[in-house]
Amino acid sequence: MVQTIIKKSQAPLDSRDLEICQHVFDDLRTMADVPRYSEEAERIAAIVVELYRQGVRNPEHLKTMVQAARGLFEKQPAQAA
Repeated sequence: MVQTIIKKSQAPLDSRDLEICQHVFDDLRTMADVPRYSEEAERIAAIVVELYRQGVRNPEHLKTMVQAARGLFEKQPAQAA
């Protein structure tokens, strides 16, 4: 019997997975003041789902990684030398 190996990135997301991704997306979008139906929101959503499929399941880790990928960290004021 031939078994098919499904990589995590190919496995369908269930309702719990989608709930986590949606929550992370909504938090990031709100924090960055990005309109829900914008190209930037689509990029954020795509990154969230891709990272989740790659195994990043902790919502806080997802947020941090997406912020880093999209450059959404708040800018820190430059310190005087």
